[in-house]
Amino acid sequence: MTASSPSWKERLGRPIPAASLAAYRILFGTLMLASTIRFMASDWMRIFYVDPTFHFKYFGFDWVQVLPPAGMWALYSAIALSALFITLGLFTRVATVGFLLLFAYAEMIDVTNYLNHYWLVMLLAFLQAFLPMNARWSLDALRDPSVARREVPAWALHLLRFQVAVVYIHAGLAKAGVDWLVHAQPMQIWLRARDETPIVGPLFRLPETAYLFSWAGFLYDTTIVAWLLWRKTRPAAFLAVLAFHGMTQVLFDIGIFPTLMTINATLFLDPDWPSRAWSMLRGRDAQPAAPAAHGVVAPPGRVALAALGLYAAVQILVPLRHWIYPGDVLWGEQGMRWSWKVMVREKSGAITYHVRDPKTGRSWQISPSAYLRPRQEFEMSGQPDLVLQLAHRIAADERRRLGRDVEVRAEARVSLNGRPSRLMIDPDVDLAKVSDGFAPARWILPASPEPPIRMTSR
Repeated sequence: MTASSPSWKERLGRPIPAASLAAYRILFGTLMLASTIRFMASDWMRIFYVDPTFHFKYFGFDWVQVLPPAGMWALYSAIALSALFITLGLFTRVATVGFLLLFAYAEMIDVTNYLNHYWLVMLLAFLQAFLPMNARWSLDALRDPSVARREVPAWALHLLRFQVAVVYIHAGLAKAGVDWLVHAQPMQIWLRARDETPIVGPLFRLPETAYLFSWAGFLYDTTIVAWLLWRKTRPAAFLAVLAFHGMTQVLFDIGIFPTLMTINATLFLDPDWPSRAWSMLRGRDAQPAAPAAHGVVAPPGRVALAALGLYAAVQILVPLRHWIYPGDVLWGEQGMRWSWKVMVREKSGAITYHVRDPKTGRSWQISPSAYLRPRQEFEMSGQPDLVLQLAHRIAADERRRLGRDVEVRAEARVSLNGRPSRLMIDPDVDLAKVSDGFAPARWILPASPEPPIRMTSR
């Protein structure tokens, strides 16, 4: 008689080596520590926080304000210290929660600082705050033997894997569009900007190269999780991860994202991979992975299962919310943030605000540069909600100056993925009277139905 197969709940609770989570904690904490120190040492504190006199706010988070320079240095110093504690596994849970809250505060100061991988960092920190990341190779385990354990429930690893899979799959689905697959845009624009690269530069001028890169990126994002999960293809898939993200790190200025995703790929290796790698480094033969245990370390209870299910639903559905809005999300941007639409659009624009005093009929123009630094203006020019937010600030300033309400309209000409620029916002709408929110923004004009200009080799 054969034993019955374990249920899905028992599979979630089966014991696996804790080494994988421990190694991931060390790699994640080290990356966060290094990137924070780099941020502080590169004068980015001044560029992002000190120099700007106006900061764009997330809807509902107007209360998040930039701190004085000394306060911002203290904030980032605390972020670095919490990342160090995560790496060392010292007061790990408290350090992780502290890192999450401090990092989130810093990122909410200005919307123009938003990057997909910053949002991913916050999600990964949030999940780790609930997981036994300090079970091995931590100072917590040394100071409190009750923390130390060699095995953890499988669901802890699967949860982190799920989060990484969500990013890859949604990023791949975002590339399943006409611009990316049919016109190889914006890849053609990006590669042309790097055609002076030694040796390979001439290849970047060929449209065929952009098509190759676009389709490779689409296939990579949509399939890499499956290849990593399948034991037979896992070694080749991990090498593909190293090659793919290594190349994107060299070619594109996208910060820590390639390194972060490479670290995330280690979650798909056998859970005992750090112990095996350590044995090999010490010159000992790596022991084969032990067969999966059938016992249950910590089967998730009903409340835990409900929480996991809710979290999974939110992560799957939130990136799809753009379908409830009319028009192209890459143009109107509603539903764009937090949706893993990674590197699928290149937008540039020029914005001029037209202010009118309805009492006197007098009109005048205001340039965004009167309020924004160049980096902020570049980011704002293609995002309608930020154009609206600055319009409200201009209206408030002019109201204080004149003592009465004014009308504010925007002439916003924007190019998407190489198309000729066109008006993004209805120039007849008084933005001072438009409220931001989650409803469809009827004041955003439709995107151009024309395809991008075809680029030829030169």
